[in-house]
Amino acid sequence: MPNIISQLEYLCEPGQVVARNGSTEMTGAQLVAACRQLVEIFSSLGIRNLALHADNGLDWVIVDLACQQADICLLPLPTFFSIAQLKHALRETPVDAIISDNPAVANILDHILSTEMLSGSGQLQLIRVDQIHPPALLPHCTGKITYTSGSTGTPKGVCLSNYQLLEQAAVLANAVGLMRPRHLCLLPLSTLLENVAGIYAPLLAGGEIIVPPLRELGFCGSSSVNAATMTATISRYQPNSLILTPQLLLLLVTAAGAGWTVPESLQFVAVGGGRVAEALLHRARQLGIPAYEGYGLSECASVVSLNTPGNHQPGSCGRPLPHLGIRIIDAEVVVTGNPMLGYVNDPASWGNQAIYTGDLGYLDERGFLHINGRRKNLIISSYGRNINPEWIESEFLDNPMFCEFVVFGEARPHCVALLTARQSNISTAQIQQAIDEINQRLPDYARIGNWLRFPAPLTTNPSLITDNGRPRRAAIADYYAALIAGLYDAELKEQSA
Repeated sequence: MPNIISQLEYLCEPGQVVARNGSTEMTGAQLVAACRQLVEIFSSLGIRNLALHADNGLDWVIVDLACQQADICLLPLPTFFSIAQLKHALRETPVDAIISDNPAVANILDHILSTEMLSGSGQLQLIRVDQIHPPALLPHCTGKITYTSGSTGTPKGVCLSNYQLLEQAAVLANAVGLMRPRHLCLLPLSTLLENVAGIYAPLLAGGEIIVPPLRELGFCGSSSVNAATMTATISRYQPNSLILTPQLLLLLVTAAGAGWTVPESLQFVAVGGGRVAEALLHRARQLGIPAYEGYGLSECASVVSLNTPGNHQPGSCGRPLPHLGIRIIDAEVVVTGNPMLGYVNDPASWGNQAIYTGDLGYLDERGFLHINGRRKNLIISSYGRNINPEWIESEFLDNPMFCEFVVFGEARPHCVALLTARQSNISTAQIQQAIDEINQRLPDYARIGNWLRFPAPLTTNPSLITDNGRPRRAAIADYYAALIAGLYDAELKEQSA
């Protein structure tokens, strides 16, 4: 399949705007020219593996499409990663250079060969590095390596080919069925879903992409957003389509219920990244937000199934895309048809034709996919962040102040905790100070908000711990459901005050 740049030349009408960022517009011809200019720079420098760490914008899109055209393996790095996670990704996948709009990125790099500003980019800096580490082991044809939102401190790199990403985008564009859509990107472009469904699919449908910086959308970090700023931006651009996490959908529904006028231009709003309450989707559509739930994962090149206006089953995650197959094995959802090439430095994972998702679900009689929950303990926040609670708990249990520390946050905007201090005379202020200090070492989506002490140590109730002393998460969540709910209710009251 040709790359997107080669297709833009015949997809676009003369003078047609295909991308914009604030007041800056680019026609198809201008986007093609910018990408080809960057391809020449990459070629002259001999770059074959490149990392990209930058805010949303036209520059991000140009670098991405140029790498696709030049057959350069691209490693998009989420801007919400902690320093430790960035170092892990770059250590696991050594690159020839990194492009970033953040000058501080140079401080985490070793053996810098040269640094220069990319001409015409505005703020992007290209930093060439000397690969002192052996090259990463990558499957053949790897075009993009996507690190998920970081369920642990050391997330895995998923290897995908450009061919399968473009195939995925083409199938998605056909399934959604919008002609020349105007899509506003609300999620970070390093998120594979927004990358494939928010950039590639609209362009392949002859449409226009709008890529404002995240601050213009109201984001502060990865898990906090100003509702007034976001809704004003949506109203300004009048998009036909959006991609939302459940938390962002709740934000828009709340705003619409409080008087925000939903743009009549909106035709399709995809919601993914975590479980969505059916009542919330119904309320959204009542308020004029055409929200439809989908399901996917990076290992399957993003979207697996999707509800659409013409093919919709309330309470489901939609029908599987036509080029994919779904089987249910031992209640687990298994996907075939467009599997990842494998994980970085893990040859045992290469070439597998079936992806065991770890999600429990079923197909109904009409072929719609339903997801019941996760086989493992992974928390998915309402912002779509994947969080491994054991990872966070280990950070806090390293502090001798704590002897028990259990994290919660499924389908919530952030994490809370129930804990036991090692000494009963430790004050609330001392605990808060320790939590604040440890939070600073964690990415913002993994930080602890409110917390409470366990009314009694878990060790006093054998039903709440395993034989080897590990917490029984489901049992604890059920037993202390009122306390956990109270932690979030207290925060809502504080915010209202």
